[in-house]
Order: sequence, then C-alpha cells, then structure tokens
Amino acid sequence: MNWYIGLVRAHPVLTAMAQFAVLGTLGETASKWLAARRFYLPFGVRGTVLRMLGWAGLAVCIKYAFTGFVAFVDGLINNGLLPRAGSLGKAFAVSLSMNLQFGPFLVIAHRLIDNAIDGRSDWANLDKGLLSLLWFWVPAHTITFLLPLELRIGLAAVWSAALGLILGWYNRGAGKQ
Repeated sequence: MNWYIGLVRAHPVLTAMAQFAVLGTLGETASKWLAARRFYLPFGVRGTVLRMLGWAGLAVCIKYAFTGFVAFVDGLINNGLLPRAGSLGKAFAVSLSMNLQFGPFLVIAHRLIDNAIDGRSDWANLDKGLLSLLWFWVPAHTITFLLPLELRIGLAAVWSAALGLILGWYNRGAGKQ
C-alpha cells in the first residue's frame, strides 16, 4: 500500500488518469457484457482506446474537482455558512456540493465524449445519468471523502467500475448492448 500512496503523491494527475482510464473503461465494458450476457469487445480496439483516453481526460477534471470542492466546503465552514459537523457531515457536504454543481457538467461531458467516439448524437437516458448523481454518486463520494486524500481518486475510479456493473446488471433483462 505504501508504494501506491507514494506513487499517488508523486504523480497525482497521472495516477488519476491511469486509474480512470482502466477502471472507467472496464466498467463500461462490463456493463455491456452483463447486458448482452456474453464476453466480447463492445467498442472494438479503436473505441476502447478512445474511451480510455476519454476517461483519462475526465480524470483530470475529477482530480481538480475533488481538491476544489474540499476547499469550497472548508471555505463555507470557515465563514460560518455551513456548520462544523464532523468528518461524516463534511464528507457529505463535499459530495453533495460537488455532485450538484460539477456532476451535471461531468455527465454531459462524458456523453459528448462518447458521442464523438461513436460518431453519433445520442442523448437518450441522459436524465438517468443525471439522477445517478443523487442515488449513486452522492452516497459513494460521501464514503470517498472520508478516506485519506491519496485513496480518494482510486476509490472514485473503482466506483465508476461498480456503477458500470450495476447498470449492466439492471439492463441485462432489457437485452440492451
């Protein structure tokens, strides 16, 4: 674990990019596997590499948002605009503010990237992506912000893969690919 923490401290943005490139893409791929009930390369080699690059780009935004929204909530607390509520209360405040303010941008940016990669304009179910900010990401990131700084981005990347599994499981009966 020390090697991981050392690597994250030495290269915070690059490790965020690598973790999201692998785990975010794995989550999307696993979602397709579960929905289709078979293993295959759903995006092809080119599409998979492009999705990894897309996730890496999103990871830079996520890394900066994680840092910025912690400072945002600290500023609100220090100026008496939020109560001091302990570590769980602060983690929830960071998660809620980040997912309500930055989350919609990220959902839309992710869809734009997917549309560009796929050469299409698909905005179907965008509302479900936005709702995931409330039912999945707020609770998930509340847990994330309880962890030490060096472990947060890694867990967020794991959450991305987990959401892919959840969505794939949900869609498996619908025969979606």
